[in-house]
Amino acid sequence: MPTVYLETSIISYLASRPSRDLIVAAHQQITQDWWETRHEWELE
Repeated sequence: MPTVYLETSIISYLASRPSRDLIVAAHQQITQDWWETRHEWELE
């Protein structure tokens, strides 16, 4: 499996409650969509 560096903001967007801030909410949704479609590795 390939190794990847995940910026901590990715984990924050995935784990946090949905934001009321439109920009942050968009980042959260984009990150969630990306995670669901591009999750090709295991986290250790």
